[in-house]
Amino acid sequence: MAMITTITMTDTVVLARLMTWLSPAFPVGAFAYSHGLERAIHDGLIRDRTSLSEWLEALLERGSAWNDAVLLAEAWRSTVAGTDIVDVAELAEAISGSRERHMETRLQGGAFVDAMAAWSGERAMDGDGPVAYPVAVGGAAARHSIALEDTLTAYLHAFASNLVQASVRLVPLGQRDGVATLAALESVALRTARRAAVSTLDDLGSCTIRADIMSMNHETQYSRVFRS
Repeated sequence: MAMITTITMTDTVVLARLMTWLSPAFPVGAFAYSHGLERAIHDGLIRDRTSLSEWLEALLERGSAWNDAVLLAEAWRSTVAGTDIVDVAELAEAISGSRERHMETRLQGGAFVDAMAAWSGERAMDGDGPVAYPVAVGGAAARHSIALEDTLTAYLHAFASNLVQASVRLVPLGQRDGVATLAALESVALRTARRAAVSTLDDLGSCTIRADIMSMNHETQYSRVFRS
């Protein structure tokens, strides 16, 4: 006899919102950013599925994506507690590794906040002006009572998915290699989300120096497709 799993309406709404907010179609302009991958591909550091998977795994576990996850978690907890998240928003900007990384997180965060008005008619955080993307997502998820680990998992998956799609265009990779890369990164994203859910700001830090250098070098690249 087949087992039937019942999904409550609340769980269904949560899933639908996360899928919408973090989908490529959500108007944050994620398609315009490669997070320095364009330069890494230009320099031959990423050339196939294996090198791409290793690069993204490093970002997720101990690079910019890890820091994003920690900042998202802090913004989520602060919002739940009813405390101001301006400080974490300022910290998120301060630790951006390059000018283009700073632009990327600010512009995506601002676009996310603006788009969120379709659900609540309110900004995702207090204050005016753009806010770093993970902070905006964390604040919005908390305000809509979405669980932290679910939010982190969706955010990290979206991060990886966007960069895989950029690589499919730039390496180039076939769609099958792109999907295989996402499959390989699934356990990494889940593991990172679990770690970040119990993290504090003391856990901030990265050791992906080459990725940071690629982002800086991208700023002066003569011909390019992406903004970062």
